[in-house]
Amino acid sequence: MSDNWVVQNLQKALETWNGKLSEIWLLITQSPAEFKGGQIWTVITNIHGALQAIGYSLLVLFFVVGVMKTCGSFAEIKRPEVSIKMFIRFVLAKVSITYGLELMMALFQIVQGIISKIMATSGLASTNEMVLPQSIIDAIEDCGFWESVPLWAVTLIGSLFITVLSFVMIMTVYGRFFKLYLYTAIAPVPLSSFAGEPSSQIGKSFIKSYAAVCLEGAIIVLGCIIFSIFATSPPVVNSDAAAVNQVWSYVGELIFNMIVLVGTVKMSDRVVKEMMGL
Repeated sequence: MSDNWVVQNLQKALETWNGKLSEIWLLITQSPAEFKGGQIWTVITNIHGALQAIGYSLLVLFFVVGVMKTCGSFAEIKRPEVSIKMFIRFVLAKVSITYGLELMMALFQIVQGIISKIMATSGLASTNEMVLPQSIIDAIEDCGFWESVPLWAVTLIGSLFITVLSFVMIMTVYGRFFKLYLYTAIAPVPLSSFAGEPSSQIGKSFIKSYAAVCLEGAIIVLGCIIFSIFATSPPVVNSDAAAVNQVWSYVGELIFNMIVLVGTVKMSDRVVKEMMGL
C-alpha cells in the first residue's frame, strides 16, 4: 500500500465497500436457519410454535364467521356440495397452520434456487473488487503539499460517501432477514384466515408479501452482478488533467454507480411488489 495519506484513505474506503459487497454475496445465499449460527431461528421457531395455538383458535372463529356470511340459511349448509367445500377449506386451513413453517421454507428454497441459478448463469464466483487505478495513484503521489490540500477535501468527502453507502447497503440486506423472521414468527395468525372465504384474502396477501420478501434476494443479486460488470470497466480518467480533477472525476462516477446499486437494493421490495401486483 502507498505511503500517501490520500491514496491510503481512498483504498481503505474501497476495501470497506468490497468487504460489504462480498458479505452480501455470501449472506444472500444463506437461509434464515443458518444466519448468525441459527440462534435467532431457534427463537423464531419457538414463537411460531407458541402462536399455532392462537392460530387454531382463530381458525374456528374465521370458519364460523365465513359460514355465517356465505350461507343464507341452515338449510343451505346441509347441501352436500356446500358442506364438502367448507370441510375442505377448514382442513386446508388447519394444514397450513400445522405445516406453515415447512411450507414457507419450501417457498424460500424455491426462490433460493432461482437466486443460485442467476449466480451460476452470471459466471461470477464472487463480486469483482473495486481497485484504485495506478494512474490515479501516480498522479496523487506526484503532487506537492499545496496541490494535495484540495485532494484531502475531495478524498474525505468521497471516502465518507463510499463508507456510508456500503453500510446502508449491508443494513438493507440484514433488514431482509429481519422481515423473513417476522413473517415466519407471526405466520399462524394470518394463515388461519384461510378457514373463512371472506377472510381468505388476508392469508393470500400474507403469502404474496412473504414471497416478495424472498424474491428481494434475486433483485439484490442482479444489482450486485450489474455493478460487478461496471467494476471491471472503471471510469475513464483524463491522465493529462490535474490530480484533483482526476480524483474528482473518478470518485464522482464511482459514487454515482454505487448510489444506483444501493438504490436498487433499497427499493428491491418495492420492485418485487410491483411485479407481483401488491
